[in-house]
Amino acid sequence: MELRHLRHFVALAEERSFTRAAARELIVQSGLSSSVRALEKEVGALLFVRGTRPVRLTTEGEALLPAARRTLDAADTALQAVRDVHGGLTGRLRIGAYQASRHLVPLAAWLSCFVREHPGLDIEVRQFPATEMISMVADGELDCALAAAPDRARTAALLDVVELVTEPFVLACPPDHPLAARDEVPLPLLDGERFVETHSRWTGRLLTDAYFAEAGLTRRIVCEVSEWAMVSDLVAAGLGVAFVPASLSRDLLPLPDLPLRFLPLTGNTTSVRLERRVDLLLPRGQGLNTATRRFAEHVQREVEAAAHMTS
Repeated sequence: MELRHLRHFVALAEERSFTRAAARELIVQSGLSSSVRALEKEVGALLFVRGTRPVRLTTEGEALLPAARRTLDAADTALQAVRDVHGGLTGRLRIGAYQASRHLVPLAAWLSCFVREHPGLDIEVRQFPATEMISMVADGELDCALAAAPDRARTAALLDVVELVTEPFVLACPPDHPLAARDEVPLPLLDGERFVETHSRWTGRLLTDAYFAEAGLTRRIVCEVSEWAMVSDLVAAGLGVAFVPASLSRDLLPLPDLPLRFLPLTGNTTSVRLERRVDLLLPRGQGLNTATRRFAEHVQREVEAAAHMTS
């Protein structure tokens, strides 16, 4: 089984188009087709459903894809080990990251410093919900991810989970809301409130849904959006209240035209901790290539240095 055949197979599975996959691999479409047929002959099964648009994997193809990615990653790791001895890091590091305050996770600063240390390395940052990024790291689509694992025990069975930072959620509400005059908000007072929320696949949403279910409280979710800036705008417009990460208030307070109050939450009697956590999710074994390992070490040093400065 040749590595180039596996690369062509993975490219076609990800691009779902012969035209895009061939362009990605810098070969003609007939060459890509021949490569895929050679791999199918090698494994003794059809890997793609013929005549479908977009291109669709067979059951056998779905089974091969994760193993093919791991094989290619292992080959890249072996090649990189030689390059590390001969020179500096090269290649591409694929990082997953969900939206986080620059005060909590200064990813841009981390990457800037890391790239200066390894100028031969190219960085790709992709943003998805945490639940998707867990699968993508496990399947080899991402080298690592900065996200919160919603089910840590289940995630730890697949990946190495390194806790980096945590912060509490606070309540965001407009200044004319009845709760805005308080210094803090007991959580039971939120029973029946109108909420602006993130989408159901976000870790924070999973957390707050679990809190309300366990506490036996109700709420009406009047709007779902996919970014914190829109959450804040809708709350300021009076659509409802929202749980937001505490560091978000530091990002938004310099904006004089955004009328918002950020209030601490008290009175949590459930097992659900209303806090935002950012973990570094890493593959295990051969999936952890040299660039990923170096980046993980760099991030942990940065987090430790920041904690030392604030202590």
